[in-house]
Amino acid sequence: MTKYTDDNSNFGAAGPFFRIIQKGLEGWVGGEDYFDLLANDVVFEYVISVPGYPRRVKGRKKIIDLYSDYDDYMTIRTADNLRVYRDPEASTIVLEYEVHGKAAQTGRPYNNRFVSIVTVKDNKVTHWRDYLDPIAVFDAAGWPSTSA
Repeated sequence: MTKYTDDNSNFGAAGPFFRIIQKGLEGWVGGEDYFDLLANDVVFEYVISVPGYPRRVKGRKKIIDLYSDYDDYMTIRTADNLRVYRDPEASTIVLEYEVHGKAAQTGRPYNNRFVSIVTVKDNKVTHWRDYLDPIAVFDAAGWPSTSA
């Protein structure tokens, strides 16, 4: 297994985002950090997201690149309210969870809810379909700006 991030990053072994995902996927995948859970040719689809964010990304390296500066924008303190639904026949897991933290640039609170539909093959995530609350991102980022 390869270590892709610092343990204290949002996606590292000590990061709350990684820990809640790891808990939800326990017994299906394993790894030292979030990116280690992903197959090399993983496909991510961002079904409900924010403007300017890609709708589809293919490949672990491209996901690592996409999230490489995430800690510069959002700091996740905690993640909770995990609900897990599994379909072993389809090798699919649905995760519902929340993250809480702050926007690094504004200091404003960040509280978001996610639904992630995850497909697994050979102990790696091969497909990830993500839904989030874009208003939570806007509020934390202070967008749209009300200053003139």
